Amino acid sequence: MSSSPTYRGFEAVIGIEVHVQLKTQSKIFCGDATNFDAADNENTSPVSVGMPGTLPVLNKQAVEFAIKTGLALGCTIRNRSVFARKNYFYPDLPKGYQISQYDKPICENGEVTILVDKVPKTISITRAHMEEDAGKSTHFGDYTLVNYNRAGIPLLEVVSGPDMSSPQEAAEYGRTIRQIVRYLDVCDGNLEEGSLRCDCNVSVRRIGEDKLGTKVELKNLNSFRFIEKAIEYEIDRQIDEIEAGKAITQETRLYDPDKNRTYSMRTKEDAQDYRYFPDPDLLPILIDETQVEQFRRELPELPLAKAKRFQTELGLSEYDASILTAEKGLADYFEIVSAKSGNPKQSANWIMSDLIREMNTHKIEVENSPLKAEALAELIKLIDSGKISGKIAKTVFVDMWTTRKSADEIIKEKGLAQVSDTSVIEKIIDDVLAANASQVAEYRSGKTKVYGFFVGAAMKATKGQANPDVVNQILKKKLDNA
Repeated sequence: MSSSPTYRGFEAVIGIEVHVQLKTQSKIFCGDATNFDAADNENTSPVSVGMPGTLPVLNKQAVEFAIKTGLALGCTIRNRSVFARKNYFYPDLPKGYQISQYDKPICENGEVTILVDKVPKTISITRAHMEEDAGKSTHFGDYTLVNYNRAGIPLLEVVSGPDMSSPQEAAEYGRTIRQIVRYLDVCDGNLEEGSLRCDCNVSVRRIGEDKLGTKVELKNLNSFRFIEKAIEYEIDRQIDEIEAGKAITQETRLYDPDKNRTYSMRTKEDAQDYRYFPDPDLLPILIDETQVEQFRRELPELPLAKAKRFQTELGLSEYDASILTAEKGLADYFEIVSAKSGNPKQSANWIMSDLIREMNTHKIEVENSPLKAEALAELIKLIDSGKISGKIAKTVFVDMWTTRKSADEIIKEKGLAQVSDTSVIEKIIDDVLAANASQVAEYRSGKTKVYGFFVGAAMKATKGQANPDVVNQILKKKLDNA
């Protein structure tokens, strides 16, 4: 494994808090809906806007999703975890406190492996705790509007150790967490809608020093590209401050992507500033080992394990396996095509080229593809059986996508079946050779590069439907045995 990157005689130390919005239909402590497209303040109730006298009731599915995520991250699941009140005042938090978990989180002591330039690195997970989201403030100069639709949406905050040392590692860690929670189907991972947000803690220290520098939190980064660029800027900013003889202030900063810079939001609080204490309205969460093991058995195969299996069992390259396992839906689609066609490599090729091209063009996910996995498998089987050529199959694929007809239907309707009859192909080749006597003479005089001309002419004469293997077999025989 390569050593940590250095920056002008300094090294960076990076930890990340990933806020995962759990994919429940209702909020964590009440029955308000969680849909993103609701009108402003539509998904609210006395509980989510903190009216006096209201009481929270814990969402069971949110707990189950938290346990699944913790297990997938290799965490220990606490048999007894506790909700606490995190006290601070802000307009989007009308109660004056946030219900979170403090010293007894539901998940702790896990790890996740990331790959940066094909090099694996293990990042520790300190904890993953449940909490409610706050509302959203939108500032307009001299006034602010608050939308409480987000208030009370269930979050799982996944806190890494300070184990990353470059912007690239930080971004890849964020991608890996997103990939895992999408595989688990506990979060849709939609960065633009705020379903997954990252806070990055960044500090620098001189090479050789053991003591950590003062950390700065970069808040609410919702793009992996922004994570890289914000951390790059922040590393340079902190080094500039230190070299100018200034002390780094522990603070929270925001990133401006238009100006590619960070700016101060507020001085960073410490835990004691929040005056945590156990929430008196919520009982501890009690989970026994039998329940934990049941959840463990239900975990799906995770991305890295699936990619390794695709390589060892199906013979895919590391690159192909990584592309096909990037999203669970694509991996599932590939497995169906591969199994039903009996040709994993060609299945991978068709998906990674033609299918993904059409998906990108039409901006759709694989789950909404008009070309089902079984239909693509049938097309591949037709190529392998010699019924159509690979070139003709490209045309058939496009027609299958647009018409949703089967490959067989399209081949019959358009007369695209591959010609393998040797007598038919032999006559065509005889005609081609007779019409191009000078090229035949060239070939027989040793200028064998002209061979491709004959293949092209024969394929053109059959509108691309001649079996290329048969064409080559007959053509070679006739040219070499004059």
